[in-house]
Amino acid sequence: MAKILVAFDTVNEGFDELKQKHEVTFPPKGRDFTHEEILDLIPDYDVLCPVFDIPVDREIIEQGKNLRLIANYAVGYNNIDLIAAAQHNIVVCNTPHSVVEPTADLALALLLGCTRRLCEWDSNFRKHKNNIERGRLVRLGVNLYGKTLGILGYGNIGAAVARRCKAFGMKVLYNKRHRLDPTDESRLGIEYIDKDELIRRSDVISLHTPYSKETHHYIGAKEFGNMKPTAILINTSRGAVVDEAALVEALSSGKIAAAGLDVFEHNDQPTEQLFEMDNVCMTPHIGTQTYDSRVEMAVELCNNVLGFLDGDRPYSKVPMPNIK
Repeated sequence: MAKILVAFDTVNEGFDELKQKHEVTFPPKGRDFTHEEILDLIPDYDVLCPVFDIPVDREIIEQGKNLRLIANYAVGYNNIDLIAAAQHNIVVCNTPHSVVEPTADLALALLLGCTRRLCEWDSNFRKHKNNIERGRLVRLGVNLYGKTLGILGYGNIGAAVARRCKAFGMKVLYNKRHRLDPTDESRLGIEYIDKDELIRRSDVISLHTPYSKETHHYIGAKEFGNMKPTAILINTSRGAVVDEAALVEALSSGKIAAAGLDVFEHNDQPTEQLFEMDNVCMTPHIGTQTYDSRVEMAVELCNNVLGFLDGDRPYSKVPMPNIK
């Protein structure tokens, strides 16, 4: 029987099979374990289960004398020191499947929030009630039908966003490191183009690339300068993929029309100016914050742990860096 440390607070459902087969420790209800608590506990555990906002640094990894697996409760894993994990022969897993549909739903919600100016209407309606200005030319939005969506990072979530936007009558362009087979592009009704051309042609740019050294500030001043002045940026990936200072400048100067943001560059704390901008629709990193998805993520997490420990099912192993 292995010892498993779940470092974060979450739903109760989804852990039954894991608890039946192994010893599982959870934090007190209502909070996560602190870094110091994890350091104190980890020497006795075989498996650590963190979430995206709990850093698993070298100090924790080196304290984990029995640690064999880090099973992240997220699709991203930039919170984990992969080099340290590889040096200590620790396997890392993530939950890439259960996060897809809820995150795609939120990306579409942010897009509709921007195109129909929902945050502005809601705020003004609440403030002014029956005295709100309702003229036919007040706060005009734009239609999605007939517009072009550009997806940067066409993985599972990007593909789910594309399906939703095609249902709204949008044309879909995409870019990723490895192009799809042309027969798949034809079947899906999407077009591959390079990043710069996608940025120039798109009415909406939706970001779904993972965060890494290579994608840090993947969208910055140069890219904003090449976008249409009517363009809308949607980011549900990771905050530092976007140069947030450049984004603020682009929004305030009219280089782009609006942004829908669920993630932010500095530890998910938005730059102060973003709070004052009517052309920004923001949520505090809630891409998977539905009851259904949290249970599905717990099940996927447990399947990863059981697959690794018991070898009775596949598990989602993260590619590790070459440390030779």
